[in-house]
Amino acid sequence: MADDNSTVLYDLDGGVARITLNRPEKRNALNEELIDGLKNALRRAHDEENVRVAILSGAGADFCSGADLAALQKISTATVTENLADARSLMELFLLIKAVRLPVIAAVRGRALAGGCGLALACDMVLAARTARFGFPEVKIGFVPAMVMAILRRNTSEKRAFELLALATEISADEAVTYGLVNRVLDDEAFADELDVFAHQFERVSMPAVSLSKRLFYETDAMTFKDALESGVDTNVIARMAEDCRKGIERFLKKA
Repeated sequence: MADDNSTVLYDLDGGVARITLNRPEKRNALNEELIDGLKNALRRAHDEENVRVAILSGAGADFCSGADLAALQKISTATVTENLADARSLMELFLLIKAVRLPVIAAVRGRALAGGCGLALACDMVLAARTARFGFPEVKIGFVPAMVMAILRRNTSEKRAFELLALATEISADEAVTYGLVNRVLDDEAFADELDVFAHQFERVSMPAVSLSKRLFYETDAMTFKDALESGVDTNVIARMAEDCRKGIERFLKKA
């Protein structure tokens, strides 16, 4: 099942929702239409009962090159109110990725730059082709990588994050692994096959448990240790009462 009538493609492949940024001629640069399309696709995946994981990728050679030229021109002439609305729309996308019930995997081939790099890092996991490149070039044009800064700080150390932001450094996929930005690097030739194998692993686990784990994982970000444990207690009880947990315990006890 595919929907290819927009700048975002949505294809349902069993339990995998494939969401594709579809502006290859613009290196999948972000604009208002693309951001809105991504939000709609993520909400659709969230609502599809049988979807277990979403894969976010880019059509063509690159994952996403950040804001497109038209968007940058608009920024330079827009009012404060217009710029605020535009920035908040992107913020809503980053928050939505964390809020949907299912894991979201960024599948990065080619370049993931500026807001495109932020989009990849906002996902729950990042799988990258060996030739992929990551970076935040905003300061080169006098812009501030403001929202993506909050994402980057949660993915790597303070020193490495500041270097990437302040020097506009572009790094390889292998370097991104050492920074903690990427889960796995896959060879380009085997990228699609290995990505499929990775995504289908979610067929072997309890989705209610994964969804509860994801929600708790991000909710505890700003909590004290005690508050995080308290929140864990509540989630623990919810999980114990769930049908998936009861059936799982029954299967485990039968094997014991």
